[in-house]
Amino acid sequence: MSQFFTTEKATYQDLDFITVKSNALKKRADITVYAPSNVDKHVPLVILLHGVYGSHWAWAIKGNAHITTQNLIETEHIKPMILAMPSDGLYADGSGYVQHQTADYERWIIEDVINVMKEQYPQITEKSPIFIAGLSMGGFGALRLGAKYPNLFKAFSGLSSITHFNQIGEFVADFEKLKHDTLTKDGVLEWILKNKNSIPSFRFDCGTDDILIEHNRQLHNELEKYRIPHIYQEFSGGHTWEYWTEHLTDTLLFFNKHLDKY
Repeated sequence: MSQFFTTEKATYQDLDFITVKSNALKKRADITVYAPSNVDKHVPLVILLHGVYGSHWAWAIKGNAHITTQNLIETEHIKPMILAMPSDGLYADGSGYVQHQTADYERWIIEDVINVMKEQYPQITEKSPIFIAGLSMGGFGALRLGAKYPNLFKAFSGLSSITHFNQIGEFVADFEKLKHDTLTKDGVLEWILKNKNSIPSFRFDCGTDDILIEHNRQLHNELEKYRIPHIYQEFSGGHTWEYWTEHLTDTLLFFNKHLDKY
């Protein structure tokens, strides 16, 4: 029996589109999915989170995430993985993937998205490794949730990441309302330090011309100070889809390295 009152699914070209009534949001929400053909049972699940202004289609349509993934599979650089690309819940310019007073955008990702994927794709089982990554606000979501729930994710990664809730104010039209509506206003470092003894492997990268580069450098320096193992990389580029499309490869190769451990 499904955990959801309604789930609608359709396939167009190489992508699946799911609309589900979210238990955490109390409304319908969307996921774009890329499931390679002929995947084995216990296939890894990769959750990709988008940034402000976007939605579930962004990683696939603007970032070619499914094309990058399939190319890496075909060239045997990575093992087959299923991509789940959910919306952030569509609050204003961006939900932050955190708990709000009237809807839990964090639980939407860590519970509903994972559960609906298991229901719709029997190749995803309790033994499937789960990874999470994202860009900008989605990078904040991925790094924060990866650190907050170390037993749920096998590894996590951020691209051009917001590193603290307050930085979302640089992007949204009404940050005061967002602050009023949210119940949590913390940062990535807080959860990494809190769970440092059980934190899974993680990485993050940023373009040298990115508006968030100094925030990423600061997080890297803090992690160095506290001797938290991590991978931090800088590449040329800015806060653009050209950058994220190119460097998704680094994240997928990183996730693939951790498959043999599970």
